[in-house]
Amino acid sequence: MRALVTGGTGFLGANLAKGLLAQDWSVRILRRLSSPLLAVRDLAVDHAIGDVTNLDSLLAAMQGVDVVFNVAAISQYWRNTASLVYKVNVGGAQNVFEAAARSGVQRIVHTSSAAAVGIIRGRSASEADPFNQLPDRFPYGHSKWLAEEIARERVKSGQDIVMVNPAAIVGARDINWISGSILREAKRRHIPVIPQGGVNFVAVQDVVAGHIAAVEKGRSGERYILGGENLTNRQTTEMAFAIVGVKPPRITQPHWTIPLAGWVLDVIAKIVGPRLPLSGEQMRLTAEYLYFDSSKAQRELGLPHTPVRQALQECYDWYVEHGYL
Repeated sequence: MRALVTGGTGFLGANLAKGLLAQDWSVRILRRLSSPLLAVRDLAVDHAIGDVTNLDSLLAAMQGVDVVFNVAAISQYWRNTASLVYKVNVGGAQNVFEAAARSGVQRIVHTSSAAAVGIIRGRSASEADPFNQLPDRFPYGHSKWLAEEIARERVKSGQDIVMVNPAAIVGARDINWISGSILREAKRRHIPVIPQGGVNFVAVQDVVAGHIAAVEKGRSGERYILGGENLTNRQTTEMAFAIVGVKPPRITQPHWTIPLAGWVLDVIAKIVGPRLPLSGEQMRLTAEYLYFDSSKAQRELGLPHTPVRQALQECYDWYVEHGYL
């Protein structure tokens, strides 16, 4: 099988390319000329130069391809403007679907996000829960939901698209410090207090397995949450501190301070732009328990489970080996 992986030099894209190669796929990655290659320099993949916002480059990259994995996205939403998030995550996805239709691609596995699933209090959210946040308070999640809406419309017209919704991914090759940033901040002792909420973390190798299984087992038009463990922020933080060998903070951030801190960060961002290490929307989300139910993916895709503690250790070991820490 011949695959194109958009966003192939990023954290998930590079791990997906590695996983496909291990199963004897022929892999081409789409990347920009300026893309850093550290995460893929040990992988025998073809390189197509282009961008999901450029339809012509997508058409060229999809020649001779059987399956497209649309991984490209602005996932570092707190470091970018909302307009760019929508341009790449929505407009880029639309271009990928159009190019695949014109190129005769058999199936698209579209990487959405658990952020496109509603935040549900009192239980773990499932695929049946639509996005339910104010768009201007969480543009990233809203952009992922809009891309799913486009996918669902195209499925109604006969295109074969399966959507996968990873939770917070952790593991090796996280070159842009997405979830792995917790290890860096723990080592630098930059986490004085721990927020009260929680997040579902999943090992990157499990997300890769879910993507590959979606090719053969996924149902067109369906979304599959690829999750791992629902952990409180204290549990995750204490894991990270234990791995780097530093004592974790004892203080839990008071709940009443979070809205105020979010407002302050919003004001600062309007002045200096998206340069802060933490955004207002991230601050507000720390108070939530972003828990998800992955039973559908386990049942239909055979989603495996790697302990988050192991995935964090693998992330840390990769950083040390490559001089990141």
